[in-house]
Amino acid sequence: MHLLIDPGHGPTTPGKRSPDGKLREFECNYHISLFIQQYLKGKIECSLTTTGKRDVPLWERSQMANQLNVDVYVSIHANAFGSHWNAVSGIETYVSKGASPASIQLAKSVQKNLVNLTGRLDRGVKQAEFHVLTRTKMPAILVEVGFMTHRIECALLLTEAYQKKCAQAIARALEEQLL
Repeated sequence: MHLLIDPGHGPTTPGKRSPDGKLREFECNYHISLFIQQYLKGKIECSLTTTGKRDVPLWERSQMANQLNVDVYVSIHANAFGSHWNAVSGIETYVSKGASPASIQLAKSVQKNLVNLTGRLDRGVKQAEFHVLTRTKMPAILVEVGFMTHRIECALLLTEAYQKKCAQAIARALEEQLL
């Protein structure tokens, strides 16, 4: 079993930060990705789409997944609603329209585990035509682990404890679905 983890966006992607600039989305995504790798070590082989040395384009991420012939693709993100602080919060997981039953089941499991472990609002499993979901040939999901435009969730996203909770929830769901 081989998993490709995508710490969504790159370190220099414009606009991918909290309104006060303290949280850069890639840094949070990357830490969660590394923690997932640690939790799954010896159980599921994990690769990352990037180490943050450069901003990897979307087409390259999906091409990498297809060329490596991985079994599952998981993209990690921190959400935003506009560019200012606001009350929108919670966790949501995406699949593409017409997603495979395996993608849908994994998304439901990840969503349930994240909400249960973090205690954040359940915004549900949703459909979207994101490039990394429509251009990959294997079960694929995109996870939004909280809103960086919500003051409380932004503060949580900055902490190692919350990042570890997110990683643990995602890893647990992967184990439930894949092992």
